[in-house]
Amino acid sequence: MTSLVHKDLAEGVATITLDSPPNRNALSVRLLADLADRLHWALAEPEARVIVLTGTGNVFCSGADIKEQKASGAPVTASFPEILSLIWESPKPVICRLNGTARAGGLGLVAACDFAIAPLTASFAFSEVRLGVVPAMISVPVLRRVEPRAAAEYFLTGEVFDAARAAEIGLLTRAVPEEELDTTVAHYAELLIKGGPEALAITKRLVREVPGMSFEEGQRRMTELSAERFTSEEGQEGIAAFREKRPPKWAVR
Repeated sequence: MTSLVHKDLAEGVATITLDSPPNRNALSVRLLADLADRLHWALAEPEARVIVLTGTGNVFCSGADIKEQKASGAPVTASFPEILSLIWESPKPVICRLNGTARAGGLGLVAACDFAIAPLTASFAFSEVRLGVVPAMISVPVLRRVEPRAAAEYFLTGEVFDAARAAEIGLLTRAVPEEELDTTVAHYAELLIKGGPEALAITKRLVREVPGMSFEEGQRRMTELSAERFTSEEGQEGIAAFREKRPPKWAVR
């Protein structure tokens, strides 16, 4: 059986591609199973330093496969929380390269990624309430990205909004002309690969956790972490490489 999600590895970048254009890359049981498999591969692959999640066609992901759900009579997205967690908790930076429009559950994938780049032609909508359901699972990553007023506006109305607005409210990192999409994604990937793998993983956690700490706790824990990283093997290698004007050992380009 042909996989609905493809994988590729080149120069430290693991690319995972949703490829189910007949149903607009909907979150079917098969696609979710294949996506989980590809994510586990990328996380376990030592040569993969950055993960890029993208799709084929002009729709990145249309959300849950409603037709499949009706036929089965059971939620087809039962494995979706695990996938969102894999992306959110990934020690490797994850870039979402939106090849086009995203709706409902597809926006959960967008929000779970560290970076999200979309063409200005893309559109977005949290369409759940118009079907009498709610954006429940995706609210976990989305509400950590999107401004509260904007989340209320689009969760409650289901209104379609454009890529420029998506970037303005925090759902996207950048909205760019379509012809600049690949160069923008490559730009971020190249920057990320320059960072130490351990440092990137720790910094991802830092970005999420520090805002929830009190000022005193944050100062104490970050002082300890700073000293730990300066004396770590990776930290010492990075400092030595800087002084010696050479690439660090983790460099792949």
